[in-house]
Amino acid sequence: MPAPCLHDRSGLLRAQGVGEGGETAAVSGGKDIAIGLSDKTVTVSVTATDPSGIWDADFHLWRGTDPDNPDGYLKPNEDTTPADCVASSATTSTCSKTFTFEPDSWLTNADAGTWKVGIEVWANDDSRAVRDAYTTVRLQRFSKLTVNASPEPIAAGKSLTVTGRLTRANWDTDTYAGYTAQPVKLQFRKAGTSTYDTLQTVNTSSTGDLKATATASVDG
Repeated sequence: MPAPCLHDRSGLLRAQGVGEGGETAAVSGGKDIAIGLSDKTVTVSVTATDPSGIWDADFHLWRGTDPDNPDGYLKPNEDTTPADCVASSATTSTCSKTFTFEPDSWLTNADAGTWKVGIEVWANDDSRAVRDAYTTVRLQRFSKLTVNASPEPIAAGKSLTVTGRLTRANWDTDTYAGYTAQPVKLQFRKAGTSTYDTLQTVNTSSTGDLKATATASVDG
């Protein structure tokens, strides 16, 4: 006779999500994880229900197509200790663990992209549920834009010139490098308003630099 599976109200485990800075966020349609050159710790949590109650959970992150031979694999910081499980009722708990991405240690540019979330949950009656790829989360190399607009403020009929550079974290070299051929919008806010209108879109150069010039039709 097969062991009973854990279930939630819909009959399945419910992945609550991956969040940043201790903040829970939905994975499907939720925020990507953007990492610069500093370590970043994220929280993975799952909400599960079983008639006997929930006592523990474990997680792992991996990328690739084969869970037995992944291209990348990450264990939680609490690999040898129980998850932090908080009961919302006698039958339902939300359990979480944390993961740290280290760009100055093991993270490479090839690691950017979709990671799968493996989950294992145990109930108080020793039944368990295992999912190799219960949900996914997207890992991104953090990008930043530095700009200078002149003159500011600007009078109607005058030309406004914007220069800047778009860079993106390079985990292979542990530096920020020019982010090339990316569209950047030049926006203008009319004096006395809080909304911006797009005047033009320019693409960054081979070094990530950009320059745009526009004429203001009103003061801004």
